[in-house]
Amino acid sequence: MTQDELIKELSKPEVQLIVFGILAIRIIIWLLFANTIRKTLKLVAADNRLMTPNQSWLVAIPLVNIYWNFQVASRLRDSLINEFYDRKIAVEENPTYRKGSLYAWIYLATNIPMPFSISGVLAIMHFVTLANYWFNINANRRILEEHDKFREKEVIKDDEN
Repeated sequence: MTQDELIKELSKPEVQLIVFGILAIRIIIWLLFANTIRKTLKLVAADNRLMTPNQSWLVAIPLVNIYWNFQVASRLRDSLINEFYDRKIAVEENPTYRKGSLYAWIYLATNIPMPFSISGVLAIMHFVTLANYWFNINANRRILEEHDKFREKEVIKDDEN
């Protein structure tokens, strides 16, 4: 296929609609992912945060997120470490960091032009690492929520006595 034929094929309305749909779905997924990060950071005391909850939205901005994924991996880890230490909760050594940095590196690699066979494998790895990282963040968020519920029960018991 020549370059002119490729351009002609890509300019068809149905192809453009598919590309637009894929981009829209991708941005919606990034927004939902950013919201999970934001909710997790909101549970962390302001003194323990290394980024504000609203900075999590930067992971939904194309191209910016290539850099920001690395920042989120390290800043979220450090924020969670500080919070878990203050709450005296025993958790893994570097919560979310390994999965977050792996996701960031895989996402970076997906943005480097490569042959389709390699890009396809990286796209699948990107999806898997994103899901894994997302579940890990959500699990840590649930730990903080459960601890908040536990503290509320303790306050109620103390008020009754």
